[in-house]
Amino acid sequence: ELALKSLGNEGLFLFSSLDTNNDLYLSPEEFKPIAEKLTGVAPISEFEEEKMPDPGGETLSVVAKFQPLVMETMTKSKDGFLGISRVALSGLRNWTAPAVPMSMMLARQFKAFLPPKDKLDLGDPWWIIPSELNIFTGYLPNNRFYPPPPKGKEIIIHRLLSMFHPRPFVKTRFAPQGAVACIQAISTFYYTIAFRIHAEFQLNEPPDFPFWFSPGQFTGHIILSKDSSHVREFKLFVPNNRSLNVDMEWLYGASESSNMEVDIGYLPQMELESTGPSVPSVIHDENGNVIDSRDPSGEPIQFVFEEITWQQEIPWEEAAQKLEVAMYPFKKVSYLPFTQAFERAKAEKKLVHSILLWGALDDHKPLSASLPMPGSGRTLRETVLESSPILALLNESFISSWSLVKELEELQSNRENEFHSKLADLHLEKYNFPVEMIICLPNGTVVHHINANHFLDITSMKPEDIENNIFSFSTNFEDPSTATYLQFLKEGLHRAKPYLQT
Repeated sequence: ELALKSLGNEGLFLFSSLDTNNDLYLSPEEFKPIAEKLTGVAPISEFEEEKMPDPGGETLSVVAKFQPLVMETMTKSKDGFLGISRVALSGLRNWTAPAVPMSMMLARQFKAFLPPKDKLDLGDPWWIIPSELNIFTGYLPNNRFYPPPPKGKEIIIHRLLSMFHPRPFVKTRFAPQGAVACIQAISTFYYTIAFRIHAEFQLNEPPDFPFWFSPGQFTGHIILSKDSSHVREFKLFVPNNRSLNVDMEWLYGASESSNMEVDIGYLPQMELESTGPSVPSVIHDENGNVIDSRDPSGEPIQFVFEEITWQQEIPWEEAAQKLEVAMYPFKKVSYLPFTQAFERAKAEKKLVHSILLWGALDDHKPLSASLPMPGSGRTLRETVLESSPILALLNESFISSWSLVKELEELQSNRENEFHSKLADLHLEKYNFPVEMIICLPNGTVVHHINANHFLDITSMKPEDIENNIFSFSTNFEDPSTATYLQFLKEGLHRAKPYLQT
């Protein structure tokens, strides 16, 4: 109360966003973001001073490419952003270009991408930045403006993402956090490493309230020598193959419990790419003498690089799938694209287990997860969809798929393929916000469905209070969510029996 009286709502909000341990005292480390903002000087961290690579090593030129969010893809754009102040969206609207279009980096800084000694098999994932959140730990606070100082392997990720925007958070507020990688190819002296990173950006600064910009994921690959002295190739990007790929949230008040707006949109391009292999910053002749980096005519010396012969490799799609399963254990079941799922179900004479969402199920924090309601894709994927009994039954008896409402609406209106349009139509008839779980025949007929909010209401009730035996608890499982979802799937199989036997 004394702090509120001294600082007022807005002042206390800013103070709380810096006071990371909530002790009502700002340590020098906590005050550092403000000091850097006022002085314009960012001191080198102790870790960077101790671990700074040899400045005489090779350097890599990295360029940033960025196309801003398409505002028309935001749901709020349909009513002209009615009731939303321009100040709230100012950080988003003003972000039209990368903060650092090109950067020179030392090759050895990419050592963070090298595998640990026990992860040298193709496709065997490891964590570059481990996830520290799960459904039990909750999530990190929303009322923050400045990222904590990166440590260890976070430093290179933070520096790369800072090329897009000056305030990247390499640890997201929601699970799964972190960065995961696996070996995609091996040669005598080189690795190709595939990686996936979950990170987000804070677009606003005081006195405005926080605006969180959360791309679904960053993915990419790096080809580097096993001693990290040379980087042959580097690329990082936000996938743009789905119609929506960014989640956004912004606060309307000076506390963690303030009203929050949420939306989702499409980002056409956000990528980093090396302009070529890393090259020596200092060139020596055969006697060890430093020589000019330009030839007598003034042209830069051209380097010739040996061709890499890969001895073992796996396709990019396989590596990406391994990373996805590491981030999301529920992906041990394959989730096929919508129309492909029905084709497979028909061929294998199985039912389709379909999840229809407003926001994505396998991006780092689907929009539905951030809403102040229980029916969320995040809750589903971190509980029932990861449980062993559910994984086993889905693999045995169903073909699974998840879709965005917007994608099915587009498919529904596309009359070039009447069957696909009808499939989308049958799904959308049953959909209620924010998430609907649907079981249907290969021809699209829905035999069973339940809304995520209703499902979670049931699982929060005591077993003796549930009258409808369709969702009664099984005594075989202690977890009511798993038991209820298992019953939902089995009821779908039971209702479909007459159709599958014909």
